[in-house]
Amino acid sequence: MAEVNNIFFIGLMGAGKTTIGKILAKHLNKHFYDTDVEIEKRTGVKIPVIFELEGEAGFRKRETTVIQELTGLDNIVMATGGGAVIAAENRELLSTYGTVIYLRANVNELWHRTRNDKHRPLLQNVDIRAKLEQLYAERNPLYTEIATHVIDTGNQPVSSIIAKIESALDLKLHE
Repeated sequence: MAEVNNIFFIGLMGAGKTTIGKILAKHLNKHFYDTDVEIEKRTGVKIPVIFELEGEAGFRKRETTVIQELTGLDNIVMATGGGAVIAAENRELLSTYGTVIYLRANVNELWHRTRNDKHRPLLQNVDIRAKLEQLYAERNPLYTEIATHVIDTGNQPVSSIIAKIESALDLKLHE
């Protein structure tokens, strides 16, 4: 198998996958993709509209198609949606075709980052903290299962998180 040089970010919504991914891609001179943005480009509508019209199942099907295509590319950084790991096929694709970095944040941090966001379908008309706790309980084992590296984001500057990731990647390159 060819050397894997893709980096894929996983983690719950609000963990920083897109923000960190864009910066890391720039640092490493790689192309950045966000699966949610790719889905919106292809459909011409925002994610909440897809959820409204097709439900979560319809969205997840579209997400898998995008992940199949993007994991086939080379030299990329990709931020996945928080629920991308639900599908076994997605977990297999991510772990096979790249280095998987789980950006882990605690529920309190995620709540602070997402509580006023009206563009996250799973957080509408629910107790946001309770929903985040449920999602963390369900998805943390899946994230951990396929993660090459787990990076705790916590309440720290983006530059510190980037430094931790670059350090982890350097260690992997020299093993």
